[in-house]
Amino acid sequence: MTTEIDAATRTELEAAAFRRLVEHLRERSDVQNIDLMNLAGFCRNCLSRWYREAAEGQGIALPDAEARQIVYGMPYKDWQAQHQKAATPAQQAAFDGQPKHG
Repeated sequence: MTTEIDAATRTELEAAAFRRLVEHLRERSDVQNIDLMNLAGFCRNCLSRWYREAAEGQGIALPDAEARQIVYGMPYKDWQAQHQKAATPAQQAAFDGQPKHG
């Protein structure tokens, strides 16, 4: 059985899921971007880039810094200073072995 969902409702549900994902990533600042990349193939920066690309698709010029602030909930440099740790040799080795993302 497939639930029928109209396009507008589907967009609302997708937006709600996106907002929840962003909220979750903000709450889990202990999870490093390199861990996300190594395990899932994307990170917060990818998510902000996808957001920027979607804005551009709608004719909205959204600088990277603004897109990142939407995802991080603060300027990226502030998030880095507060939460980012240096990658361990094991994390870096795993990342180096990953296919390049786009």
